[in-house]
Amino acid sequence: MVSLRSGPALDSSRSGRRCDTLVIGGGLTGCAAAYYLAKAGIDVVLAERHSLNAEASGRNAGGFHVQIQFEPFVTLGEDWARSWAPTIPLLIDAVRLWQELPAELGADLEVKVSGGLLAAETEEELAAIERKAAIEREAGLEVELLSREELRRTAPYLSRSLAGGLFCPVEGKASPLVSTPAFARAARAEGAVLAPGSDVLAIEQTAVGFRVETDRGPIECERVVDCAGTAAGRVAELVGVPLPVESVPLQAHVTEPVAQLVQHLVYCAGEPLTVKQSVHGSILIGGGWSSELDDAGRADVNMASLRGNLRVATRVIPALAHVRLLRIWTGFCNGTPDHRPILGELDEVPGFFVASFPYLGFTAAPMMGKLVADLSRGRSVPYDLAPFSAARFDPAPV
Repeated sequence: MVSLRSGPALDSSRSGRRCDTLVIGGGLTGCAAAYYLAKAGIDVVLAERHSLNAEASGRNAGGFHVQIQFEPFVTLGEDWARSWAPTIPLLIDAVRLWQELPAELGADLEVKVSGGLLAAETEEELAAIERKAAIEREAGLEVELLSREELRRTAPYLSRSLAGGLFCPVEGKASPLVSTPAFARAARAEGAVLAPGSDVLAIEQTAVGFRVETDRGPIECERVVDCAGTAAGRVAELVGVPLPVESVPLQAHVTEPVAQLVQHLVYCAGEPLTVKQSVHGSILIGGGWSSELDDAGRADVNMASLRGNLRVATRVIPALAHVRLLRIWTGFCNGTPDHRPILGELDEVPGFFVASFPYLGFTAAPMMGKLVADLSRGRSVPYDLAPFSAARFDPAPV
């Protein structure tokens, strides 16, 4: 078993520890990066301020999202969608990687790829979905527009009042509760040092790399890999490059276990909704509904979001009206203003790499960890990284 809560003291004598690469962030992306680096023979330390998998990686609903999300498509427009489209090949490959991981990591990650369904309640929504699908096909994603009758045949559990929908065959789900621990175990088995409970306080550039001050001792390293999720912007700011990584408070809702009902990852075009069913029978209901912040800045349950999310869910899947709610959980996910990931080496700080995927981070996390591990080793990756460069946020010259 791997401990998610505590790790070895980085330096009990306070004289410092050295490694080739320091990974900051103990979520799914960070643990994946540590695994791939250690597997390649790199001396790697992972520092996480809390316990492993304590934040977004362990507090999401576990969906594999590949298609352009409908709400920003409508609000930000088709030009935005085309600028986001280079993300699609990366997400397609990310799902393929997920399908290989159970065998590689020797763990049941509850991976299931049964397809995603974006349901339209009106003809106007269906027309917008068709425009979105055209952009997705141009980017290499095979999606199928479904009429009212075709949607009913594909997913008879959906409301008969729906106007149609879009089927994306490569979407699905896995378990966020077991995936990060599986990577953490594999990383340790390959020789990585994982140190949860280690908060990064300062980063100083040196002649040979970086000196990173943590509350458990300093670390000297040649390279830093920033996989800090919602804190990725704060970490990058420690080397003088603030990044607009947002922290978005969300909540999700889980029902009692029921007989097999929901076969797909279900979305709704009209209002935010995602629905999926776990291997244990529970229905996971979410879609981006916000939680509240308490006086200490912690996420707390938003009752209006609870009512709204369940209202939409029962309208799209009527049988859910007869299922009892079991629990609610809250958390944060990271975002960027343009919804695109940040991936690669900072131009201003050689040796400092960032891997941050907004909103759909669970889907992309193992692939992001793999890619940033390769990039930090000087290896090429099979994607044009220009759309994902942190340089796009540089202020325009005056």
